[in-house]
Amino acid sequence: MDASMWVAKTGLTAQSTRMTVIANNLANVNTIGFKKDRANFEDLLYQRISQPGAQADVQADAPTGLMLGTGTRVVSTEKIHRQGNMISTENSLDLAIAGDGFFPIQQADGTISYTRDGSFKLSSLGAIVTASGESTIPAINIPQDATSISVGRDGTVTAELAAGGGAVQVGQFQISRFVNNAGLMAQGRNLYAATNASGPALVGAPGDQGAGMISQGTLEASNVNVVEEMVNMIETQRAYEINSKAISAADGMLRFLNQNL
Repeated sequence: MDASMWVAKTGLTAQSTRMTVIANNLANVNTIGFKKDRANFEDLLYQRISQPGAQADVQADAPTGLMLGTGTRVVSTEKIHRQGNMISTENSLDLAIAGDGFFPIQQADGTISYTRDGSFKLSSLGAIVTASGESTIPAINIPQDATSISVGRDGTVTAELAAGGGAVQVGQFQISRFVNNAGLMAQGRNLYAATNASGPALVGAPGDQGAGMISQGTLEASNVNVVEEMVNMIETQRAYEINSKAISAADGMLRFLNQNL
């Protein structure tokens, strides 16, 4: 009876963790470039009372065994990197990747991070940076006498100069791809870091070897589906309640034994 209460307790813990994941998804429903998380469950070790296939008698083997489960746990959370909806902003520095890939970003400590958030800004020196001030890789600088900026689908950045100076190419965005996007480590601030699970970054121009193309004047919305998350929330709540009732039932059975034996 004590074992059943412990098993139900692991269910409560796992469902509570899943609710945290769902709450984080809903909190980021309006975060540009956000990718939803999914909690993955696994069953815990079994108490093996009788081995399947053990010899039942001299002439026969047992077709099944007796194994008692000890509960469940959340073994991992996985980012679902499906494409989010494209939002038109008509802002020349708003960029979205249509397809696979990330914008590489130079961090202050020298490391490289990756993002799907293309809401770029101009620094005081004319460099294209993120909302937090980090530079793109490679760095792209816009002339101070530029009147407009154009970004092609292949990442080419062209600035139109004032006073009839014409158009000049000032740089090109690069796209980083990974063999396993789910292996990237979320760092917050819409940034990811490469890990051994993701593999090294495959850097190239937009559109090359499966890399996505760049769309100017648009942003990629969060890929969180509110209706889907609400259904998951209800399912998690019901699972939590039924595990709580299992503890109450086990407690009632123990109380019956104490009072009547």
